[in-house]
Amino acid sequence: MKKVIIFFSAFVCLTAILFPLLPLQGEAEVYDNAIRLHVLANSDSEDDQALKIKVRDAVLELVSEEITDCTSRYEAECKVEDICDNIAIAAQNKIYEEGYDYSVRVTLDNEYYPTREYEGVRMPSGTYMSLRVLIGDAEGQNWWCVLYPPLCTGTAKPKTTLKQAGFTPEQIRVLTEGESPKYKVKFKILEIFGSLTK
Repeated sequence: MKKVIIFFSAFVCLTAILFPLLPLQGEAEVYDNAIRLHVLANSDSEDDQALKIKVRDAVLELVSEEITDCTSRYEAECKVEDICDNIAIAAQNKIYEEGYDYSVRVTLDNEYYPTREYEGVRMPSGTYMSLRVLIGDAEGQNWWCVLYPPLCTGTAKPKTTLKQAGFTPEQIRVLTEGESPKYKVKFKILEIFGSLTK
């Protein structure tokens, strides 16, 4: 009986200490609220890397116009899916315009991402819906960003953009205040959750 009381007391104390640090219900939905952009260059040559950025800009210009009024990832995903052929055409035209004959492939599917920081928002590693643009052999260094909510442009106000995209206040704090001890722990737990779903 004494062992049971000691165990129960230890459990209660541990819960009281850790509970404020654990993710609240819905924090793990960070993965479900975002669409990532992944552009892969043909190779690591200077010219191919420069081309990657130009293709990226062409894709962002087209997609940004289409999803600018979206208020959910689902809505943005549907619009991106509808224009995948147009995205491929825009990317291919940019490649030809720059004097290359590489092919391009565009996919919209789940993909695992490492932890990355964009405009003061740290996105945890995990599996996200991903728009992938593969140039030529797609063997060069790649470029990642957050397509939705639109954090790729460099002009977005992160907290406002996340709020408009349907992120909860707690999710926004975890993503933007990850350096504070409390949120650093929560962020790490999100990363562990992401790795388990990989």
